Amino acid sequence: MTTPVCTSANTTQFTAYVRTKGPTLLRTARSLTPNPSDAEDLLQTALTKTYLAWDRIDDHRAVDGYVRRTLVNTRTSQWRKRKVDEFSTDEVPEPAATGAPDLTEQQAQRDALLRAVGRLPPRQRAMVVLRYYEDMSEVQTAEALGVSVGTVKSAVSRALGKLRDDPELELCVA
Repeated sequence: MTTPVCTSANTTQFTAYVRTKGPTLLRTARSLTPNPSDAEDLLQTALTKTYLAWDRIDDHRAVDGYVRRTLVNTRTSQWRKRKVDEFSTDEVPEPAATGAPDLTEQQAQRDALLRAVGRLPPRQRAMVVLRYYEDMSEVQTAEALGVSVGTVKSAVSRALGKLRDDPELELCVA
């Protein structure tokens, strides 16, 4: 005899979870892939996997970590399976003059910021990611890392100072 994947009560819980945490999880997915459409697909895949495992998750307070780990693992699998669609050519194509924002420049700035955050010490990097990428409050960040709120405030302040002084980021603003 097979058991149902999720009961109606579990479906209701899962739906409430997605409504509550969906925007935050989408930001996390967008930090894992440069294309917003791919980020939405990545999140949908991770949520599907989470839904299928919903009744096996004992502690629903840990669902955020489960979904984030699923996002990372799914993205890693996609990256490993990717097909390279680049072809060499003798001529460089001319950029289209549409008056739209330069997406290449925006991506370069985002990449520079991610590299700068990556150069922060691990503890400061974790606090900056939780505060600004995951949009957690100082109290939530402190609880997640097991430190005091004052430690979060001072470490984030120092980290932001380092980011302001980063020479690679100064080139992006100029």
